[in-house]
Amino acid sequence: MQALCTKTLAFTFALLFLPALAFAQTGQIAGTVFDDRGEPLPGANVVLQGTTAGAAVQPDGAFLIEEAPVGQQVLVASILGYETARQEVAVEEGETVHIIFRLVEQPIEISEIVVERVMLTGGRRGLDEIPGSAHYLGPRELEKFSYSDVHRVLASVPGVYVQEEDGYGLRPNIGLRGTGSERSAKITVMEDGVLIAPAPYAAPSAYYFPTVGRMQAVEVRKGSSQVKYGPYTTGGALNLISTQIPNEFSGRADVLAGEHDARTIHASVGDAFEHVGFLLETYQAQTAGFKHLDNGGETGFDKKDYLAKLRFNTSPTARVYQALTFKFGYVDETSDETYLGLTEGDFARTPFRRYAGSQEDVMQTEHRQYQVRHLIRPTRFLDVTTTLYRTEFARNWYKLDKVRAAEGGGSVSIASLLDDPTTYAAEYALVTGQGGPTGNALEVKANNRAYYAQGVQSVAGFQFDTPGLKHDLEVGLRYHVDEIDRFQWVDLYQMQDGLMTLAEAGEPGTESNRVEQAKALAAFAQGRAEIGRLLVVPGVRFEHITLDRRDYGKNDPGRTTTGDFRQNEVDVWIPGVGLDYRLTDAVSVFTGVHKGFSPPGSQEGTKPEASVNYELGGRFRQAGMRAEAVAFFNDYSNLLGADLNAAGGTGTGDQFNGGAVDVRGLELAFAYDLGRLARTRFSLPLHLAYTFTEAEFQRGFESEFEPWGTVQAGDALPYLPKHQFAAGLGLDAHRFGIDLSARYVSRIRTVAGQGDFVPAETIGAHFVVDLSADVRVMRYASLFASVRNLTDEVYAVARRPAGLRPGLPRAFLVGIKTRF
Repeated sequence: MQALCTKTLAFTFALLFLPALAFAQTGQIAGTVFDDRGEPLPGANVVLQGTTAGAAVQPDGAFLIEEAPVGQQVLVASILGYETARQEVAVEEGETVHIIFRLVEQPIEISEIVVERVMLTGGRRGLDEIPGSAHYLGPRELEKFSYSDVHRVLASVPGVYVQEEDGYGLRPNIGLRGTGSERSAKITVMEDGVLIAPAPYAAPSAYYFPTVGRMQAVEVRKGSSQVKYGPYTTGGALNLISTQIPNEFSGRADVLAGEHDARTIHASVGDAFEHVGFLLETYQAQTAGFKHLDNGGETGFDKKDYLAKLRFNTSPTARVYQALTFKFGYVDETSDETYLGLTEGDFARTPFRRYAGSQEDVMQTEHRQYQVRHLIRPTRFLDVTTTLYRTEFARNWYKLDKVRAAEGGGSVSIASLLDDPTTYAAEYALVTGQGGPTGNALEVKANNRAYYAQGVQSVAGFQFDTPGLKHDLEVGLRYHVDEIDRFQWVDLYQMQDGLMTLAEAGEPGTESNRVEQAKALAAFAQGRAEIGRLLVVPGVRFEHITLDRRDYGKNDPGRTTTGDFRQNEVDVWIPGVGLDYRLTDAVSVFTGVHKGFSPPGSQEGTKPEASVNYELGGRFRQAGMRAEAVAFFNDYSNLLGADLNAAGGTGTGDQFNGGAVDVRGLELAFAYDLGRLARTRFSLPLHLAYTFTEAEFQRGFESEFEPWGTVQAGDALPYLPKHQFAAGLGLDAHRFGIDLSARYVSRIRTVAGQGDFVPAETIGAHFVVDLSADVRVMRYASLFASVRNLTDEVYAVARRPAGLRPGLPRAFLVGIKTRF
């Protein structure tokens, strides 16, 4: 019996401990992970395939797996935005195997040769091959702060001007190289290489903007070589790259929460097999808002964004490679936002106040996008990428528009009464909830609009190599149709004891009641020739645009008549050429000239915006250091301004000729890892950017466009800062990272003028600092924290649409990020 017990114990011991002893036969795997330019890739994951053993890559690119099972293993290295790499290793007991990975950048999930067909830059490695100014913010840059506000994302890019409005970037105002920033209407905005503004030709004001928080990368391209990305070619183009279908099963789940009941969820999952791949993603954000509404109420937003992709493809080694990708997106947003700002005195006392007169204001939007993209490479020197697309956008911004203090009296716009609350004291009292009941005093307008845009675009690329000359050719064709349907009305409210009650409901269609449509046929051809150290990129674009408007008027809500019809037609050739000469392997200079163009509206007599644009620059890249300096000059023969509510106008959307304007500036950028100087394993990335801009009207005129008004020769353009500066500094260690971002914007005029700044027509300078930190608690999970506006600076961002508006105050955000 005793012998039986002894044998049983021995057998049990063997079952329990022999596997552990076997697993104890381990070795180590040490190595480095770099990109294809030799730069380290901190944060990349290295794992032994089929096991849980792995390590995260440190700031200097190094990794160490201490307990790797002996035998033949497959080591896998991966990071978002790069191709996954695998290497076979033989692990021996007690020995250390050394491995080097070089991951190839893959900013999109299609073949490398056609990246430029749908991207502006081709990723980080493509920046040095562009004869002009271009910037790429990849996954690593976007992850540092997890911004959901595109204004903050773009602050680090020189030559970009942003005007905040609501503190969250819901309706961005972005300009490039001196273009107007109102609703980003003067730049070409794309998602995955496709026009994404609701109606980019008929009504370019972008009341919808893609959710930057769900993007994998952001690209900005300026200069001559961006003429192929029309229709807006003066300042440049902005492309947002959505999360791509991964090469293997992977995903993320980020959960963040913060002040003002802020909550953000970002989750995705995807996989790829030999002939099919998919991606599912959602980005959801909400907050109660940072402004304080008289008598209480929320001033924030609730936004839900969903994306799905499905790809079918042949084998990558097939003689004729093809891929077909379906993309569907849906966004729903409700935001308690208003055009009603504050008077000068109220902003000084309580900058985050919201008047009682805005308590009913709310923006409701719904956006859908459909896309089918086909890629074929019938031969090694030819590829064709064709995309069918459609977007639908419905929005109703229900907001206070005008006030009348007496029955039968005239109405006063909210912009006028906030500019002069003394003259309009009675109206001001109503807006602020004072006084007794006054019937039909508050005019709340339902700015109801429905948009669609659809089209087909195809780009063919040809690659030729001849002795002593490498040259490529791209040709593209796009047919596009878009439309905006305004069907609006006004409800009348009364104010009593600070509360608004509906007095008279308006009839839909009795305010703005019109349909505008644009049809555009565009074609481009762009060559690329490398002759020794010289790169030449000539290009030309053609646009044939027909714009029309049918106005049914306020007395025909049923649209029973044909209405008033007007039409404008434009044909334009847009040439450009860029040159880049490589002085050494580290230094190059570039220059370019191109025609700037913006389509006119449907109003008769309005000319297209036209300019001739020049740039001259140089760049340096060596041992992890990057520097770039660019001087630019835009010679406008005719600048256009648009009558928008967002710009303090009446909201007709009509465009006005502004005549000759000169815009000149300087852009500087510098980036380096200071950790290399100290020869430490810590990474200390530094980034600096500066923009100088001067823009002046060259002749005097009277304008119906309110921000211009009476213009004299030499007047500066409004809402264009002379100086902008941005700086970023980080500390990346093995298990934690800290990043600091700062930006300075000099004072700006809000009305065209010259000489001394008028306080009532000025927005003061401001300096804002953001801080973020993350701590890796597991290989696939990290804790994240950030502070927007670290010093809690109180600053104004605009005097439009009506009154002064504050920037975001200090706001904390914390949470957990996971990757799998």
